[in-house]
Amino acid sequence: MSTSADLIAQRQRFPALQSENPHRAKAYFNYGGQGPLPQDAIDRLNAVYTEIQQLGPFSLGAGAYVQSIVQNLRNTLAQNLGVGAETIALTENVSSGCNIALWSIPWQAGDTILLSDCEHPSVIATVQELQSRFGLTLQTCSLLKVQSASEALETIAAALTPTTRAVVLSHVLWNTGFCLPLEEISQTCRQFAQQQGHPLYLIIDAAQSAGLLPLNLAALDVDFYAFTGHKWWCGPEGVGGLYVAPETIASLTPAAQGWRGLLLDEQGQIQGLKTSAARFEVATSAYPLYAALSTAITVHDRWGTDHDRFQRILHLSQGLWQELQQRSWITCLLNHPPQSGLVSFRWERGTSAQLVRQLEDQGIFLRKLANPDCVRACVHYLTLEAEIDRLLAALNL
Repeated sequence: MSTSADLIAQRQRFPALQSENPHRAKAYFNYGGQGPLPQDAIDRLNAVYTEIQQLGPFSLGAGAYVQSIVQNLRNTLAQNLGVGAETIALTENVSSGCNIALWSIPWQAGDTILLSDCEHPSVIATVQELQSRFGLTLQTCSLLKVQSASEALETIAAALTPTTRAVVLSHVLWNTGFCLPLEEISQTCRQFAQQQGHPLYLIIDAAQSAGLLPLNLAALDVDFYAFTGHKWWCGPEGVGGLYVAPETIASLTPAAQGWRGLLLDEQGQIQGLKTSAARFEVATSAYPLYAALSTAITVHDRWGTDHDRFQRILHLSQGLWQELQQRSWITCLLNHPPQSGLVSFRWERGTSAQLVRQLEDQGIFLRKLANPDCVRACVHYLTLEAEIDRLLAALNL
């Protein structure tokens, strides 16, 4: 792992973590909402926009240049997720990825979608619309107070029914920070589906896991894994991805189609859909953002491996959790050290909104969550021990 001097040098790459006034320096704990862009990514973004204009935005040269950027990002994401590049569809964010997955399934009236009570409103709204349009059943299992992997697995397994056609879960619960035992959940769902004799699609919201956890999606055996680049990877807003398992690519037709997902002959006639996950892509995107995300990921990789970064995150988040446990006016949502970078807690000396405002007035940035009512601190490998000390001191007032 890199030294503390390397970490300070790494932080210098991120303008949002700097301050002209050292007494008003930002202590940033909102990586799970949006990570700060490294200057390298900002520079790359501007350089790519400039290059496209100089080549001619709709020229052969610009087209080839853009395609190299697209393929580079696809390769970079695939390498980080432990899968082949052909399984990655490039999207805008987690919500768009989950929508692609959910709307591509050939639903039948009476099918059941199982999700937890810790899912994001974007996912909930999509499922509710599917329920209304196709006569589906929506079933919710409660993971909000789950404290162990075995309890989570038992809760999900008990909620499966003969009509369950899809299970929608977050890998890391965005409100409590609990990390689900996804490999075991997948095995349970696969065994259940085999017994029932019908497909069961496992759709994962990876908003709080991609860029945080070391991942090997091939081993997790999920159908869809929707992620974004603007949180833990500290990329620009508007770029994400969707992993689609190889067997799932071949079995599903995307609900939304466009030229990027089509096979065209030399006369421009449609010959079908691409055989890769690119079939789930639609049309023109802001391609310089793709280059910026690739650059942001490279910046992190230069500091240390995904395992190095995750171990530092665990060290910091668990240290913060242990300190919060010592304060009687604070209640952590998890009763055990976190296995992610999210530390959520209740503050008994006022409202969550009051605390977030008070802290931000001091240059300490956290987030208030509504369900459950709590405050969430997101600890990154970029976080300094001194920033955690500063947060703890402010919570003592």
